[in-house]
Amino acid sequence: MSLLPDINGKSIVNSKGAYERYHIETEEATDIVRWPSRFKVKVRRTGLAKLLLSEVRHYGLNTDVLLSRPCMYGVFSGPVGGFAPREELCVGCLRCTTEFPEFVRVEHNPERQKLGDSYFHFGHVDTASYEASSGLVPVKGAGYRGKFGGQDWDGMWTDMSEIVRPTRDGIHGREFISTAVDIGYTPNFLIFDEDGKSVGAEPKGIKLPLPMLYDLPPSQHANEKIFRIAAGAAKAVGSLAVIPLRWAESLSDLAEAMIVHVDETDQEGLTKLSFAPVAVEMDRWDANLLAAIQSQWPETVVILRAAFDDPNLLSYFEQGVHVFHLTANYHGRSKDGTFVLDLIRAAHARFVEAGVRQEISLIGSGGMIAAEHVPKALICGLDAVALDTPVMVVLQARFNGDCVDRDTSDFGLSDKISAEWGIQRLQNLTGSWRDQLLEIMGAMGLREVRRLRGEMGRAMFMRTLEKEAFAGIEGYDG
Repeated sequence: MSLLPDINGKSIVNSKGAYERYHIETEEATDIVRWPSRFKVKVRRTGLAKLLLSEVRHYGLNTDVLLSRPCMYGVFSGPVGGFAPREELCVGCLRCTTEFPEFVRVEHNPERQKLGDSYFHFGHVDTASYEASSGLVPVKGAGYRGKFGGQDWDGMWTDMSEIVRPTRDGIHGREFISTAVDIGYTPNFLIFDEDGKSVGAEPKGIKLPLPMLYDLPPSQHANEKIFRIAAGAAKAVGSLAVIPLRWAESLSDLAEAMIVHVDETDQEGLTKLSFAPVAVEMDRWDANLLAAIQSQWPETVVILRAAFDDPNLLSYFEQGVHVFHLTANYHGRSKDGTFVLDLIRAAHARFVEAGVRQEISLIGSGGMIAAEHVPKALICGLDAVALDTPVMVVLQARFNGDCVDRDTSDFGLSDKISAEWGIQRLQNLTGSWRDQLLEIMGAMGLREVRRLRGEMGRAMFMRTLEKEAFAGIEGYDG
């Protein structure tokens, strides 16, 4: 069933004309490849045997006592109980170590910690894997016990001073919060003639029910199955996936969910495409290619893929580009090492200072690997985020070394994955991330995600606050 968001993203109208609120359907999609368990459960067998003998002496053959287990998750519920713990079921609640510290110990599994790389570390992999398999928001009952500040994204905090407002209920549906965004061209003002008809430039764009898209996979995984998963999930949630032109025709049944990616060698191939694409993304600036796309499909939105720090962004705008897909490497760095958080702010500020920010849309990718990074990226100035490495983690890809460069990064991907499974996993992750976006917007008292774009008043930066608090104090070197 096709679901179409209305202009405010508040609801959707299905094919029967029924009025429904936008919602992402999630469904359990467990791991298809067995990953190392999160924890190693070590039981000293002599200690367990002594405990059992003492219980027999005290309680006789009372099976209710002898067969009781100190774990509600079933870690010790195998045929021989604690002599062969089911480590894959352990959630790290530590009840067993609290009750029997003499012979039970729970530790992080070092094999699990090898998942990911130096940036997308195993903690992020764990979280994304849970979100993809369940579609739920991760909640740790023991509370957050990590650092409350750090480098890069961890050095940015969001302002929750409006948490008393009723929009905090957005995730539960009692108060609606819109996550709809517009990708395209919006003139600063409209001009009308004496008859009341608009003249000159008119708005042209795409309305998406959420500010998340799916970017191209690493070069080595450019195959029809991966692209079908990305486009299939995009269709399911009402978003878009970037698909190379050479694969677009074979996925024409998903045309409404595709941004067709082209380079200067694809101009002839464009004329053979059997459908008018919703959007076309140019791999790099090419005035002739831009003119050819606009001539062939006047209503198609044209997107230019460029680096965040490309010095010619304003020049491209003046030559007719109104949507930019700005990229950093997979670790969120530009060639000079600047982090994506600062790259977004700089690109956004460049268009603001030129007085044209309202006329353009900015999509960004690179280094945004957690649900919290989406609202932070929007606050810094993006209109939408295009997910890259999170898609690979959803599909249980292993990082072979540090995966930094988009063309040379090496991921290990199982042949067991199916398109249906991958679509559901990616749909689950997107649903979980949208729920977390709703939570953070509700806590801010915002009812519309468009208002979050560039709203720097909603952000606090650790290095700035530390400088204000400690500047002039001996020993502070910030």
